[in-house]
Amino acid sequence: MGEANQPSEVMQALLRGADEIIPQSELEAKLATGKPLEVKAGFDPTAPDLHLGHTVLINKLRQFQQLGHNVTFLIGDFTGLIGDPTGKSATRPPLTSDEIKQNAETYQAQVFKILDPELTRVRFNSEWMSKMSSADMIRLAAQYTVARMLERDDFSKRYAAQQSIAIHEFLYPLVQGYDSVALEADVELGGTDQKFNLLVGREMQKAYGKSQQAILTVPILEGLDGVQKMSKSLGNYIGITDAPNDMFGKVMSVSDELMWRYFELLSFRPMSEIDGFKTQISEGMNPRDVKFLLCEELITRFHNAAAAESAKQDFIQRFQKNAIPDDIPEVHIAIRDGLLIGGVIKEAQLCPSTSEAMRMVKQGAVKIDGERVSDPKLLINAVTPFVLQVGKRKFARVCPK
Repeated sequence: MGEANQPSEVMQALLRGADEIIPQSELEAKLATGKPLEVKAGFDPTAPDLHLGHTVLINKLRQFQQLGHNVTFLIGDFTGLIGDPTGKSATRPPLTSDEIKQNAETYQAQVFKILDPELTRVRFNSEWMSKMSSADMIRLAAQYTVARMLERDDFSKRYAAQQSIAIHEFLYPLVQGYDSVALEADVELGGTDQKFNLLVGREMQKAYGKSQQAILTVPILEGLDGVQKMSKSLGNYIGITDAPNDMFGKVMSVSDELMWRYFELLSFRPMSEIDGFKTQISEGMNPRDVKFLLCEELITRFHNAAAAESAKQDFIQRFQKNAIPDDIPEVHIAIRDGLLIGGVIKEAQLCPSTSEAMRMVKQGAVKIDGERVSDPKLLINAVTPFVLQVGKRKFARVCPK
């Protein structure tokens, strides 16, 4: 590729942590005009608290904001009444108006830990959707066919499995698409699981005679287990309102491999600096010290620098007290569906047999994250990594799979 065809410095920055830009040439052309772009991202207030997985998208909004573009944080209070069917195998129950109002207020307070409140436009899609007449809704519904809707992966799977799909669920992507019409969006951001809905936004803008938006999708952040997406329902999440000590411990529990993914998607450090950390580790630096930097950055962002330093010192003291070494082996064990503690110890190769492992439990020689295990019938079905200790010198970091 010739130098003239290389992405601009701005585009290279936007490509960091992005999964796909559709179409990239259009976004490049929009940026080349030098005019501030209208950038939107929608969030349905389905839960009162945000976790780090949500912030991957918010971080990208912040980036557009710092580049001088107009950012709209759109709260889907109207779409929340429908219920987002994305990735669902059954009709999602809609929220009540009171739930939406309460969650929306919490969202606004949390996103301003990342976005500049003075430069952020907060809008609600009920502003325009609640004013639509029946005739307007019919016109909106006429812009798409059932066949096109069934191209959506989750709808097609439910249809093939003869699972019900309520008619109002087809309205969700249409309403989300109309949001882009109402806001005259130049760019819309969303997770990779929202790609279909984002593309509908382009189609809706075309149908209503508007200029079409470019789309930027961001990847879905893996949770603490390193396998499934970060989710409160799966228990593998780090909430941005988590206490500093809890946040520090959770980030430290991620695998060394997953740490780099978190750095790329969550850190504001330049990639050149992050690549430098990789070089330092290859030259003998302890990965723990690099992970400390990520913990401190995130806790400072969502709390403050003093809280980050206090959490770090607390973590160090707890590990020193429990004599947990830094360079313990990492093992991946299938325990999502449950495995007795003896089996976990054997699979972690900390005891030669299950019977020996059970004896160690009965003798009080087994600890999980520094806490003694006394029940030989304990069923382990964790989704997040933990430190398993047998005796004084045998350790393993167990990563559930």
